[in-house]
Amino acid sequence: MTSASTPQPLWSPGPDRIAAARITAFQAWAAERFGAPAAGGYPALHRWSVDELDIFWQAVAEWFDVRFTTPYESVLADRVMPGARWFTGATLNYAEHALRAAEDPARADEAALLHVDETHEAVPVTWAELRRQVGALSAELRALGVRPGDRVSGYLPNIPEAVTALLATAAVGAVWTSCAPDFGARSVLDRFQQVEPVVLFTVDGYRYGGKEHDRRDTVAELRAELPSLRAVVHIPLLGTDAPEGTLAWSDLTAATTEPVFEAVPFDHPLWVLYSSGTTGLPKAIVQSQGGILLEHLKQLGLHCDLGPEDRFFWYTSTGWMMWNFLVSGLLTGTTVVLYDGSPGYPDTGAQWRIAERTKATLYGTSAAYVMACRKAEVHPGRDFDLSAVKCVATTGSPLPPDGFRWLHDEVAEDLWIASVSGGTDVCSCFAGAVPTLPVHIGELQAACLGTDLQAWDPSGKPLVGEVGELVVTNPMPSMPIHFWNDPDGSRYRDSYFEMFPGVWRHGDWITITDHGSVVIHGRSDSTLNRQGVRMGSADIYEAVERLPEIKESLVIGLEEPNGGYWMPLFVHLAPGATLDDDLRARVKTTIREQLSPRHVPDEIIEVPAIPHTLTGKRIEVPVKRLLQGTPLAKAVNAGSVDNLDLLPFYEELGRTRAQG
Repeated sequence: MTSASTPQPLWSPGPDRIAAARITAFQAWAAERFGAPAAGGYPALHRWSVDELDIFWQAVAEWFDVRFTTPYESVLADRVMPGARWFTGATLNYAEHALRAAEDPARADEAALLHVDETHEAVPVTWAELRRQVGALSAELRALGVRPGDRVSGYLPNIPEAVTALLATAAVGAVWTSCAPDFGARSVLDRFQQVEPVVLFTVDGYRYGGKEHDRRDTVAELRAELPSLRAVVHIPLLGTDAPEGTLAWSDLTAATTEPVFEAVPFDHPLWVLYSSGTTGLPKAIVQSQGGILLEHLKQLGLHCDLGPEDRFFWYTSTGWMMWNFLVSGLLTGTTVVLYDGSPGYPDTGAQWRIAERTKATLYGTSAAYVMACRKAEVHPGRDFDLSAVKCVATTGSPLPPDGFRWLHDEVAEDLWIASVSGGTDVCSCFAGAVPTLPVHIGELQAACLGTDLQAWDPSGKPLVGEVGELVVTNPMPSMPIHFWNDPDGSRYRDSYFEMFPGVWRHGDWITITDHGSVVIHGRSDSTLNRQGVRMGSADIYEAVERLPEIKESLVIGLEEPNGGYWMPLFVHLAPGATLDDDLRARVKTTIREQLSPRHVPDEIIEVPAIPHTLTGKRIEVPVKRLLQGTPLAKAVNAGSVDNLDLLPFYEELGRTRAQG
């Protein structure tokens, strides 16, 4: 019988599944070799992984047979944040590890990549072919004068060429950075101008929602505004000829050339990722070859339980860290599924069809997509053969309890549901998937190995069972080595270490439960703090968006100069719905009864749509600034928003209230 504090799980792995999980084998091996606890299951292994941080990461490196071209002198020279130095003296190459499966003659002709477009037909790229292309392209990059540390950029959709370009860049020791082709020129330049790339890989356009989108004018603008470029490579996705002064992709990847992998220091930059940049220029976040290699081997090989027999699908674009994470599936010898297209074309069930066609074993998507399927009454388990799917993972925003129930009821009862949460900042998860633990509704299974995750109150006291700031109290290898153009490190320190010096504060509200699971409540910088009671916006969205009339919502809490507090709820209605007195009353009742009477909104206001970042996250802080009277030009970086036309409404509302 379960106690009141530990509710009945929605799902638990059976003994066979636990025995077969790679993390089980790792724990037994680490117990024998490194003194890890043999008993006590995952909680004991996690405690050891943060208490014995350097020994744990040494074990990860040995378990996955990381190839150090030059051996390391120490695992962790400085256990400080920021500034931890990992595997000092070591050299290696990320791309060499990503292509290791190609060295096995038995696997050379198996699919490394499965490319799927909106026709939903899967086209394979074999391990041998991927390795050949990386060999050819990396030789051409060297011939163009690209050297270790140079930046190489991609304005590309989620296609095999993007993977080849990333791996060829890493093989050379250069630094990869990418944006999706639905980003406008200003958004791309806000990112690429910071890092001054020497090569730009581009497409002529892309297909989305059944339509072709020509991007040749945007590419011409990028070429004109990036004076650092020495070469532009044209990929004819829509079949157009290479513009004058560009190189043809086919010419650069035609040769049969053995790849040469540059041995670079462990902390050598691998890629630059970008924050959403809603209130200023995006932060250019630099992560290292070695740090990403070890973190992703741990995350994908142990937490996601991926290996050579798996097929790994995640709906993402090249402008989001999940794309980089997806590509790292290659590190575990897994076949990676690349989908380039709309998540809901030709119908809402599209992603399930892709899972069926590709026989995906780990199926990753957004919480928003799961809830859209629930509202559209999609029946994946009934309408598609999903027998290969072992795990459905979600990220982007917390998966609401109804999402857990829907996946359990509509996909499969024996389904491992992994709601995960991390960030671009570490290109990984702080908490999420553990194949040997039960799944509780509305909860992430546990903190990840090697991640000293805690919830802190404002004075720095750890909390259990209460909402607190998400902090990480020990370094992780994939934490940024620095931000680009931040020579004294001040912007880096201000971003994570200002509130608690020496401790990473991420900016999320979380609860760590008494059984070790994690609940995410939303961003702490957009918290609703009413009469001293704090609540995450995600909790409001989860309750309100259960109502069939409400497609999406946005809640803002505003401290007013007179000491008051104004909390409006903006709603985007489902087609055919009307915001009448009855719906307003039901929204208020839902929040009052399910959450808290203190968090009933003061006003409910209909809007034509909710504004998002380019990676699909609701824009809360800029809208709050607009409502406080900040002019649009100062409140938001125009290049970071999916639909700028939605924002003048909030600016005008803020102006009206200020005058009011």
